[in-house]
Amino acid sequence: MKGGRGVAVLAPAIVLACWYGAAEAYRPFDGTDAAVVETGEMEIELGALEYLRDGAERTLFAPNLRINYGFTPGWEAVLEGEVAHGLTAGIPGTSLVGNGVFLKGVVREGSLQEKLGPSIATEFGALLPGVHDERGTGISLAGIVSQRWDWGTMHFNAAAALTRERHADYSLGTIIEGPRDWPVRPVSEFFYERNVGQFQTRSALIGAIWQVQDNIAVDFAVRGARVSDHTAGEIRAGVTFAFGVTKGPDILSGLIATLLHGTH
Repeated sequence: MKGGRGVAVLAPAIVLACWYGAAEAYRPFDGTDAAVVETGEMEIELGALEYLRDGAERTLFAPNLRINYGFTPGWEAVLEGEVAHGLTAGIPGTSLVGNGVFLKGVVREGSLQEKLGPSIATEFGALLPGVHDERGTGISLAGIVSQRWDWGTMHFNAAAALTRERHADYSLGTIIEGPRDWPVRPVSEFFYERNVGQFQTRSALIGAIWQVQDNIAVDFAVRGARVSDHTAGEIRAGVTFAFGVTKGPDILSGLIATLLHGTH
């Protein structure tokens, strides 16, 4: 009951924070788009509760978090990670996984920036150790090409990495979205990953993004995958919101006021 009360209290605070900035949701995908947040803005991609069935293993992710900060025109800094709760005997109860710090930059402005032709971006950085799980560090480099038309948008992703376990890894993905001016647009993603000598994954995702307003979007998707010799299924749901960092004191004041009100 306390957890439910906490969510009820924080929800209005999150909405308050979303009065600032603009959010281009790239949840719930494995890939991303060839765009970055505006300079001086912060974008939060939050998966509050997600469920994964991978063969015989069951895992709950709460939360899955990605923070994007626009520190200079055309570039953003990215920090991400997720808290995994193992639901299968023999798997650690709680661990921090998928940690990474990256830089993402637009190398060619195009249709996502209201200009002609494709938008092109790159993202590169370090894969960081986890807690009670992934050890070691790795590096990754990705290229992204996006094109928007009246009927929808497509994003093509290609990435290569040296994993935390020192294995070569590469992936390819395609995201397809419905028309940008639809309040709720259908989305899909087709993704392939090969971790050399370890596993390969082929997956398909289908879902929807509800653009509540310019600076807040809610997403929901289901994903099915074939991982080497077994199947996997996943439910993803979350919210993306953005705000100007210069509004930080106003947001903090609003959060405190909301929390105090919620305790009465």
